[in-house]
Amino acid sequence: MELSARSRPKRADITAAVPAASSLAQVARLIQPHLEEVEARIAQQAAAFDPALEGYVVYALGSRGKRLRPLLALLAGGATGQINSNHVDLAVIVELIHIATLVHDDVMDEAERRRAQPTANARWGNSLSVLLGDCLFAHALTLSTNFENADIGRAIAHTAATVCSGEMIQTQRRFDLTLTVQDYLRIVEMKTGSLFSAAAELAAIISEADPNVIEASRNFGMQIGTAYQIYDDCLDLAGTESATGKTLGTDLRKGKFTLPVLIFLRSASEFERERCCRLVLEEQVEEMIELLKNGATDGALNESIAAGSDLIREAQGTLDGIASNPYADALFSLGDTLCDMFDQLRV
Repeated sequence: MELSARSRPKRADITAAVPAASSLAQVARLIQPHLEEVEARIAQQAAAFDPALEGYVVYALGSRGKRLRPLLALLAGGATGQINSNHVDLAVIVELIHIATLVHDDVMDEAERRRAQPTANARWGNSLSVLLGDCLFAHALTLSTNFENADIGRAIAHTAATVCSGEMIQTQRRFDLTLTVQDYLRIVEMKTGSLFSAAAELAAIISEADPNVIEASRNFGMQIGTAYQIYDDCLDLAGTESATGKTLGTDLRKGKFTLPVLIFLRSASEFERERCCRLVLEEQVEEMIELLKNGATDGALNESIAAGSDLIREAQGTLDGIASNPYADALFSLGDTLCDMFDQLRV
C-alpha cells in the first residue's frame, strides 16, 4: 500500500544510527507526563492484592519493559481526541494484561531471565508463577469494569480471551510440520495483535471518534502488533541475551515454528527439511539459526524481517484515515522506529 503525500514525518527524518531505545523515547516525549502517570498507577496496583501476595506482584510489575501498549493507547487517544483519565486507565489495563501473559509465557518456555532479571518461575517455581499470572489477569479485568461505557470492559475481556486462545493454539501446534505461514499469522494476530488493536481501537472509542477513525485505529493496532510479534520472533533467533536481557532460542527449543522457520520450510529441499527437523528435535539452536540465515531463499530470517517491515508500512498507510496532528504523526514515527529495530536484526 502506497502512502499518500501528507505532512507525515518521513523515515529519513529519524537518524538510522539512533538506538531503538532512544527512538522510542523520542516518540514517547509527546505524552511523557501521561506515561509517567501510567507508570505510577502500575506500581500502585500491588496494594490492591492481599499482603501475602504483594511481594510477588511488586516483582512482576517492577520489571519495566518498552510499554509499547500504553504508548499506543495514549498516542491513539491523542490522535483521535484529547487524552483523558480514561485513556490512562486503558493504558494501565492493557499493560497489566501483557505482564500477565509474560509471566505465563516464561513458565511455558521455562525461561530463566526476563528484562535482565530472573523470571518469576526461576525464583518461585511454576505453580506460584501460574497463579501470579492468573491474579494479574483477574485484576486487569476487574479494573476494566470501572469504565462508564460497559462495552469497553466487555471488549477488554474478549481481548484477554483471544490472547489466551492464541497462546493455546500455538502450544497445541508445537512441532507441527503442517503449520503454514497463514496459520502462524492467525496465531500472532490473536496472541499479540489483538491486544495492540484493542489499545488503539478502545482509545479512539473513549475519544468518541468517528466510526471510520475507530476502524483505522483498530487496523493500525492490529498490524503494528502483528509486526512487533514477528520482530520478537526474529529477535529470539538473531538477538543476544546480553542485549535483550532475556532467555533466547526458547521458541525453537519448545517446537514453536515462527515465521523464519516456516518460510525456510516452505522453500527447503527434502534434505534441508529433514536437517531442520533433526536440529530442532536435538535443540541445536545455533546450527538451526545458521540454517535460517543462509539456507533457502537467501535467508529466511531476512525474508521474515522484510515481511515485518512491509506490514508496518501497511499500518502507516491506515493512518491516512486519521486527521494529521502531532499524536497521529507520532504513531507514524512509532512505525519508523519499529522498522529501524527490524533493520538492526538483518544479517
